[in-house]
Amino acid sequence: MPGRIAVGVDGSEESTAAVDWAADEAALRGAQLRLLNASLWQEHALVAVQPARDVLAERARNLLDAMTDRARTRHSGILISSEEVEDAPETLLVSASADADLVVLGSHGFGTGVGFTAGSVGQEVAAKAHSPVVLVRGVKPAGGGRVVVGLDVRSPGEELLEFAFDFAARHSVPVHVVHTWHLTALHHPMHPHGEGSKAAEAGQAALSEAVRPYRERFPQVEVEEEATAGRAADRLVEATAGAAIAVVGRRRNARGSHLGPVTHAVIHHAGCPVAVVPHT
Repeated sequence: MPGRIAVGVDGSEESTAAVDWAADEAALRGAQLRLLNASLWQEHALVAVQPARDVLAERARNLLDAMTDRARTRHSGILISSEEVEDAPETLLVSASADADLVVLGSHGFGTGVGFTAGSVGQEVAAKAHSPVVLVRGVKPAGGGRVVVGLDVRSPGEELLEFAFDFAARHSVPVHVVHTWHLTALHHPMHPHGEGSKAAEAGQAALSEAVRPYRERFPQVEVEEEATAGRAADRLVEATAGAAIAVVGRRRNARGSHLGPVTHAVIHHAGCPVAVVPHT
């Protein structure tokens, strides 16, 4: 059974870029593309406002038709469905993520009316979705690049590495795995007890051990490992320059879901699409 990629459509430049990115990915994966547009119209709305609702519904239908044509022109062989739903955009996309391989939406765009691409909407979807969420900026980077994945070796999250290596294998690009640790006075290279050197060796060893199974499973993927002292958010954002995609995690939590500070920073400052992958 083919996979499914759901993409939020709201008419903004970023949303259009998300449709393009999702169509490319659907063609590569042999997946179905599901275009979704949301509204907040209420069932109990007064009859007097029905003409206005009809106009908005027609606009939504025209937008979905235009994006369907755009995706089909880009990749004639992909299966595409479209749907306009009376719901909040974040609620619609989180619901759609339950049976999707990916949810894709624009990042930092603001269309007219209720859009998918407002920062708060993207963050809420990324924090609550059942599937990985890819946030796409207005312009897709040129081909090539690499997959940059941030890893906490204390709790690496197999889902992150699975997503990163699978994406790299599909796109024939390398993976750059980044692990950082907090630099303290004890870790200074001139410290008499050599704590900095020990921390570096331990960090590199832990990183290599976490990555090793994926090197074996994906021998065709070139891998670069980076274990370094510093702020994880800063280093990851720097590493995304020229990348095809950045992969960061979001921990599933029985008490609720939220984005950690590193993931939050990468979403806002990375120079490439960002995949937020839920993990245990």
